Amino acid sequence: MNAIRVVLADDQTLVRAAFAMLVESAADMEVVGQAGTGREAVAAVREARADLVVMDIRMPDLDGIEATRLLAADEDLAGVKVLVLTTYDTDEHVVEALRAGASGFLVKDTRPAELLDAIRTVAAGDALLSPGPTARLIARVLSAPEAPAPANGALGQLSDRERQVLALVARGLNNTEIAEALGLSPLTAKTHVSRIMGRLAARDRAQLVITAYESGLVTPSP
Repeated sequence: MNAIRVVLADDQTLVRAAFAMLVESAADMEVVGQAGTGREAVAAVREARADLVVMDIRMPDLDGIEATRLLAADEDLAGVKVLVLTTYDTDEHVVEALRAGASGFLVKDTRPAELLDAIRTVAAGDALLSPGPTARLIARVLSAPEAPAPANGALGQLSDRERQVLALVARGLNNTEIAEALGLSPLTAKTHVSRIMGRLAARDRAQLVITAYESGLVTPSP
């Protein structure tokens, strides 16, 4: 099995160094580039053909959100995953990063083992979202005066069953849990999720979560 090729992007040299030591300590991943700005991160990914970027949201020159957007828009980098880092799980910029194409987020003070697990999860194509904080963030962003109108039209392409599956994805359930909840086989649940992603032109499950909340299909619990 090939090692996960990781680029670390953070404007703090000590933070990058600590993350690099941690990532290199794992047998199944390696650091193939480091960057102190968003622009450097995009260049490092292209040069090293990385699988995943651990991306700080706040960086000079080009922030992590714009860097994520550039990576997501580059067809040659379609397989590259972005895991964004933030100082607080209440950071509203996280929602913008997920919209831009990030597959999940972590707070910087997370435990070392959790960071490594997060890299593995995102590299495997799954979203890394904490349903509680994510729901609260999205609710706050969508209630802001400048928030975009709900994208209800996006759900018109889905069947009733697909809407049910999408709602469960937004609640943080994996394919096995979705299958159990709806009385389906895991393979059928996986097929539904893949079909929904195709119909909504979603990059990954994180994008599905954003769509589910923005469309009003799912609303955060009080």
